[in-house]
Amino acid sequence: MRPIYNYYGRDLEISHRKSSHFPPHIHSSMECIHVTHGALELGIGQEFYHMEQGDLAIVFPDIIHHYQIFDPRGCTCTYLLASPILGGDFTESLQKYCPENPVIPQEDLHPDVGYLLNRLLVDAKKKEPVPFDSTLHLSFVQIILARCLPYYSLMEKDMIDNNDLVYQVVSYLARNFTEEVSLSSMAKALGVSPYQLSRVFSGTFHMNFNQYLNDLRLNQACIRLIHTDQPITDICLNAGFESQRTFNRVFKERFHMAPREYRSLHRILP
Repeated sequence: MRPIYNYYGRDLEISHRKSSHFPPHIHSSMECIHVTHGALELGIGQEFYHMEQGDLAIVFPDIIHHYQIFDPRGCTCTYLLASPILGGDFTESLQKYCPENPVIPQEDLHPDVGYLLNRLLVDAKKKEPVPFDSTLHLSFVQIILARCLPYYSLMEKDMIDNNDLVYQVVSYLARNFTEEVSLSSMAKALGVSPYQLSRVFSGTFHMNFNQYLNDLRLNQACIRLIHTDQPITDICLNAGFESQRTFNRVFKERFHMAPREYRSLHRILP
């Protein structure tokens, strides 16, 4: 299953950024979310988990999840995405199980976890020559898991009510959102009617098909705007937009600024 994030050839990606609404999505990596300012609502399947400053959650691989931000102060988080293969002895647990509640409150979080996330961020910002698949960073990921997993009560992933059609929709678009895709073509591929899919988007995602698809493409484009120096034309086409004109229009509707301005405000490349 192809992740909707682009790792640029690495099995680990970390960033510290302002959080925003993020639609239901799925990927094959584990994801750590550490709230550093404000509050966030983490959705897993049909459940929502409230997170305050200092709280951390781990979303295990291949679990549908999404974020909502209602805090008027906004929210900033550190996001770590790591392939299960970096988990060492914990890899099997990551693949077969998931937490009953993914959130670890600040008062229960081991101080090693915050330190290691900050150290990974420093290495990423300095662009040090230590590769992300080094023994050092492998150890960091495994220590984070060693400090967090004992806190959780784990259950088999099969016990989660993923809602089969919802899972199929999220999985299909995660694999195909950069290609030419429509509601009718996806309905045909999944063997359901367009009407059934429309009900999934309006009833579960609270948006229509085009809004959801554009959100996936915009999130992909934003990652590339921040983390690469690729031309904006290449970024929008690689994200699945048919033209830069369409990309600029959709981008302004969501962020109220042009892609170039967004890049200059959020860019972390030297």
